[in-house]
Amino acid sequence: MLRRFLILLFMMSYFSVLNVFAEEHVSFEQYRQLENRVLALESKLGEYDKCMDEQKQCILDQNKKISEYESKLSQFDTDLHRQTGTPISIAEGLEIGAGGTMIVQGTNNVNNSASDIQKKVSRTDASYSADITIGKEFKEVGGKAFLHLETGQGAGLEDNLTLYSNVNRDADNDNNVRLTEFWYEQGLFKDKAVIAFGKLDPTAYFDQSEVANDETTQFLGRIFRNSPTIEFPDNTAGIRLAYMSLEWLELGYGVFDGNSDWEKIGDNLFNIGQVTFKTKVFDLPGNYRFLGWNNNVYHTKWLETEKTKEANYGFGLSFDQKITDIVTLFTRYGWQNPRVYNPDIMATGDLNFSLAHSWSAGFQAEGKPWGREKDVFAFAVGQAIASEDYKKASEALDPVRRAKPEGHLEAYYRIFVNKHLSLSPDFQYIWNPFGKDVTDDTSGIFIGGMRAQIDF
Repeated sequence: MLRRFLILLFMMSYFSVLNVFAEEHVSFEQYRQLENRVLALESKLGEYDKCMDEQKQCILDQNKKISEYESKLSQFDTDLHRQTGTPISIAEGLEIGAGGTMIVQGTNNVNNSASDIQKKVSRTDASYSADITIGKEFKEVGGKAFLHLETGQGAGLEDNLTLYSNVNRDADNDNNVRLTEFWYEQGLFKDKAVIAFGKLDPTAYFDQSEVANDETTQFLGRIFRNSPTIEFPDNTAGIRLAYMSLEWLELGYGVFDGNSDWEKIGDNLFNIGQVTFKTKVFDLPGNYRFLGWNNNVYHTKWLETEKTKEANYGFGLSFDQKITDIVTLFTRYGWQNPRVYNPDIMATGDLNFSLAHSWSAGFQAEGKPWGREKDVFAFAVGQAIASEDYKKASEALDPVRRAKPEGHLEAYYRIFVNKHLSLSPDFQYIWNPFGKDVTDDTSGIFIGGMRAQIDF
């Protein structure tokens, strides 16, 4: 606009000079000098426009870098304070956080009660969990330390349902206060790499998702929290490495005590590696994770039970992509060796030992369009699919073993009451529970519940 105005101004002067030239008999040489001045001015204005374009691009580049740094800080906060609410700084670099989750769930069809196995039984159960975290950042050396205390009570509906993948990932039926995480993390090579060691939660670093990775604020169903076909050990001794040579690429590797007993940890290792591509599609962030793992804890072959020193392995992916300012899509897939199982896991009643595949997909939408910016609505669907070797081995005990794919559907709406309290009505539906192999009743199971998340 300024350029056009100045050129117009000088063109007016130019025509005025032509009039003078005609009336005053100005020399042709003077006219040429004036014309050259106009051309020189136009050239300078072009340089000015070019300089302005460069400055605009510089500002855009700086804003992009700021956005990327904010994203990294947000991810660190998510990893550090997941399940604990917003931390409070009580001294330089020292933060303490606390939070609690209370859940009530009811079902129309308990499917593993021995006394009521031939008829539908309704049931309502509750559970709670509480967390306290303490974190300390050592800025002078680029290090961080973290401690997580946890307690809870109530198995919820999980001990009343026989499923490949259960319905309340937050259920914690251990009323003792215990140390669930305790680690130190050190930045290396100007923070392009980090190493963490101690008592770690492997799911905090691998198979993550921006919208399906936290049972206290997101999906409750286990199939939507992490892939049930990854044989993650419980929080245990481990080392995790990450290398971020490029803004859009992160390489991660972890090695953990595979059976979580802190005994002979060199003989029972769970190894996992992950490649994460961090994208910007139309300036909207996305994460595309590809992982592979191996667990050399002794496993047994389904069809050759004398072979008891087998390892397990598998691979998976976890994608999440923001497609608008308010909607994020996600999907997961996992596969594990279908020929083996872990007898120790079988003894605990965790039935995902029989799975070969699992998948899930869904979305999260923020409440801005209906005037509730901090509310969230989310929906997901998925399947847990048993292995053929499991089915064949089970037919020896039950000739009519079906082992159908177990389907899961979940939807919740998180209501932001205030910065300390959110309430989430949650609904789940499961078809083909445990592959239709629990009772003669093959109908689906409906679960309705309410979750309250309290952050101090």
